[in-house]
Amino acid sequence: MSDFDYDLFVIGGGSGGVRAARMAAAEGDVKVALAEEDRYGGTCVIRGCVPKKLMVFASEYSGMPEEARAYGWEIADGTFDWATFHGNLEKELDRLEGVYKKLLDGSGVERFEARAKLRDPHTVELSTGEVKTAKHILIASGGRPQRPDVPNAHLGMVSDDIFHLEKLPRSVLIIGGGYIACEFACILHGLGVKVTQFYRGAQILRGFDEEARGLISEAMQERGIDLHVGTNIVEMRCAEKADFEGDGDGRLGVSVQEVGDIPGDSSMTGETEDEAEGPLWVKATNGQEGIFDAVLFATGRTPNTEDMGLEECGVALGNGGEVVVDEYSQTGVPSIYAIGDVTDRVNLTPVAIREGMAFVETVFKGNPTPVDHELIPSAVFTQPEFGTVGLTEEQAAAQEATEVYCTSFRAMQSAFAGKNDRVLMKLLVSKETRKVLGCHIVAPGAGEMIQLAGIAVKMGATKEDFDRTCAVHPTMSEEIVTMRQPVRTA
Repeated sequence: MSDFDYDLFVIGGGSGGVRAARMAAAEGDVKVALAEEDRYGGTCVIRGCVPKKLMVFASEYSGMPEEARAYGWEIADGTFDWATFHGNLEKELDRLEGVYKKLLDGSGVERFEARAKLRDPHTVELSTGEVKTAKHILIASGGRPQRPDVPNAHLGMVSDDIFHLEKLPRSVLIIGGGYIACEFACILHGLGVKVTQFYRGAQILRGFDEEARGLISEAMQERGIDLHVGTNIVEMRCAEKADFEGDGDGRLGVSVQEVGDIPGDSSMTGETEDEAEGPLWVKATNGQEGIFDAVLFATGRTPNTEDMGLEECGVALGNGGEVVVDEYSQTGVPSIYAIGDVTDRVNLTPVAIREGMAFVETVFKGNPTPVDHELIPSAVFTQPEFGTVGLTEEQAAAQEATEVYCTSFRAMQSAFAGKNDRVLMKLLVSKETRKVLGCHIVAPGAGEMIQLAGIAVKMGATKEDFDRTCAVHPTMSEEIVTMRQPVRTA
């Protein structure tokens, strides 16, 4: 008989933790428990990928009537009802959470709906007062949005709050230039919100391919998003009547007529505990002032490691609070492992799931399996979408001599409707080995395309392998296999 209550105790009910718990429990005699203090499904299902993608779908319908009319359909512009969408969204999230619970129950995993922290390398203490022991402990507690260290930051929202709004603000200022900031800028604009975006850097989407991020920035601005790069927030407070005096020349955001009566206006439309009582006055580093119904901070995320007893048990944390692990997801304490966003390696749901699977292979199947973080395809759900795998042009050029194959054009569907939207297809090829080092696509449906391109890049396909592949015509993606001459070398 084991000296422990469980062979594995998982802290965190997100996609990675649930997958690891289920796979370990499937090994027969392995007894598994999992604790989740909030909702099952974690960031992706409840506060991230899934609700965000559903909001992307909703926002994309706004441009369809105009495009349809160019194709001969007599369709009037519609209106978006947040209450209807939000009600359906909540139902879907409830359904998905129920699926996660059923999967755990069906696998024989014992669930604890409580906060868990470590007492020692083999002991977990629950917020219910229960104490459980385990031979192995897996930390899969994820991460959360962080607020910047500026006065009155509590008046603004973070990404989690978006999904709890009872109605949409009429205007919003988004602080940040990463993929979360840009995705919500496009989403909210598509839903009819007046969007202003500040980013302190020179160009949005830092870390991605320069040419691709430039095209996305231009497309966002052409759609009507008021993007200010090299700009940050200096001050923020609740707006007062005096803030609306004068002619408002150069003022960002909205006018008093658009916002409503000041002060005590009820146009701030969230129900979060940090909610402001009315519109917010903001001053930017460029000297401009603005008044917005809401401010959304999308300035980074931080691992959920606070008050978990990790360091007291000997688990090392990095400078950002992340759990430090080796290639097998093992911490410096042999019995404790960590996967997913809490390790701040590659913060993507499919990666967390694969880390969980590798953990089970290593610990419960006797097959030491390091986590593979190379050549991971990903997508940014801006409008247009951005799909990417492998090296950027800048990274490839720094690594070796590279040929750049690239084309940008108006896609057939949008060009016929008289729209100026442009598509980008780009391959980076090693001069020496001819391998495709990176693939970048900016286009409607780029996320779907990059998944398939990612297979070829992961397999080590050469440019000649792409060239030998027959094109599917007429499609946007055919350009990936029809670019014959490099546009430049790097």
